[in-house]
Amino acid sequence: MKEPSPNQPPGRSRALLRVALVALVAALVIRGLSGWMRWDGARPEPAGFARGMLHGAAMPLAWPGLLLGHDAVIYAEHNTGRTYKLGYTIGVNLCGALFFGVMYRRVARLRAMARQAGSQ
Repeated sequence: MKEPSPNQPPGRSRALLRVALVALVAALVIRGLSGWMRWDGARPEPAGFARGMLHGAAMPLAWPGLLLGHDAVIYAEHNTGRTYKLGYTIGVNLCGALFFGVMYRRVARLRAMARQAGSQ
């Protein structure tokens, strides 16, 4: 087993591996969703509440691709109206709550660890 270098804490390589794995999974999910959104945009029936929720949840995930210049379908023009828009809004908010909830939890855990280290 490889010994950790004196300059690098032993958990550092595990953390880097975890970040790389999360980035890879995120890239695969985003790639898959972009293909699904293109297919879903070509469906003839109007998008309703459930598809609105899926489109809303996928919208923040499409943002990096939009920044890079890739055209992503993030809203169904042919929709049922109010029910689609309600679903879309709920999807965006749930995706945001999930992302920011995870980030808040990580920040709170880091703060608790810093407080513990400071009190020792």
